[in-house]
Amino acid sequence: MTLPLQPPPKKDPQKRTRVPVRPPAQRSRTGTYLCAFAAEGRFALQVCEACGATQYPPREACAVCLSMALTWRDVPAAGMVLADTIVRTSTVVYFRERTPWRIGTVQLSCGPSVMCHLHGDCEVGQPVRVINRLDKSGHGVLMALPQTDTAHMEDDELLRELTCDPKFRRVLITNGRSAAGQALAQALSDAGAAIVFVGEAESWRPYPGQDALRQIPNVEVLPMDVTDTDSLTELAGEIGGKVDILINTARFVRPGGAMDREDIIFARDEMEVNYLGLMRLAQSFGPAMRARGADGVNSATAWVNILSVYAFSNLPEFGSFAASNAAALSLSQCLRAEMRPGGVRVMNVFTGPTEDDWHQPLPPPKVVPSALARGVVAALRDGLEDVYLGDVAKDLIERWRASPKVLERELTEVEDM
Repeated sequence: MTLPLQPPPKKDPQKRTRVPVRPPAQRSRTGTYLCAFAAEGRFALQVCEACGATQYPPREACAVCLSMALTWRDVPAAGMVLADTIVRTSTVVYFRERTPWRIGTVQLSCGPSVMCHLHGDCEVGQPVRVINRLDKSGHGVLMALPQTDTAHMEDDELLRELTCDPKFRRVLITNGRSAAGQALAQALSDAGAAIVFVGEAESWRPYPGQDALRQIPNVEVLPMDVTDTDSLTELAGEIGGKVDILINTARFVRPGGAMDREDIIFARDEMEVNYLGLMRLAQSFGPAMRARGADGVNSATAWVNILSVYAFSNLPEFGSFAASNAAALSLSQCLRAEMRPGGVRVMNVFTGPTEDDWHQPLPPPKVVPSALARGVVAALRDGLEDVYLGDVAKDLIERWRASPKVLERELTEVEDM
């Protein structure tokens, strides 16, 4: 039975902070497909089109009939533990610093047997479910969990290495003026975060929910403006070494595209907040978080960006806003590469229209703040990298994967007057 995680003691400044190291990162191009599915928490393996055999590990040709027609598909994740062992020493620094490490062989119901990490509550001969998650090097690895949830199972040390659970961690939300930021503060407090720092721009100007935000347990409201470099530098000097999870909820939204606006004022504001704001945050908080990716129970673990799904394909009604999000998406991929050496995950949460004043002209369904907050907390607990919240986002990404050009035509088609 997993022992419940205990709050970490106050850090001794005379003791060294463990330097982040990564597990082996070498993968073939075929093996990298496993990472792409792990980023979304999907358990997918290669299936032979000729004989139907499921393959593992990833390969170029079927192990049964040698056909090269292998397709990645979501497959059943059920299995049974055949054997287990405990690694007590290793030549790999990452594992040597984290031993003992439990691994085992699991026979999958879909065919192959796999060697994977084993949760502490899994027993030999017992049924399990296998998950595909990203490790600290950003590659997909398999881990067996009990078939049904057990008490405190999320506190297993191996599982926490693959997830970003906010329990006992310190979180920074960049914009508390928004309903989404306030809902996230409440959800993270309920999830056991040690403290939730909430940024507040123009604190002299009242806003809905201001008093309620300050009443949430473990919430500390601080002055913060993502368009002001001095504001971010000052705040990073105060709390930068304490932030374990950063959630960027700052966004500037206005309807309109390229030609319908008479000037570029709103477009400049969108880029200042949605793109340059992200860059300022990265420069202010990124280095300290990257350096603390292995700092014990409350190590830095995740950077979360809330983006519009129209970053993939432009919606002309909000064309300039979508363009700023496309720029932010590209920058987040750069940030992901820069954060990876520290083992800090950069998670992009894509939403369709959200329930706010500026998206009122668009028809439902929309993502309400409470649903956004629940989705972000669940994604952190699962250790995901790409998350699509709401029916619109899920539908659009499937259409984009099928044909980006067809989706572009569907979104930009204008009816003849």
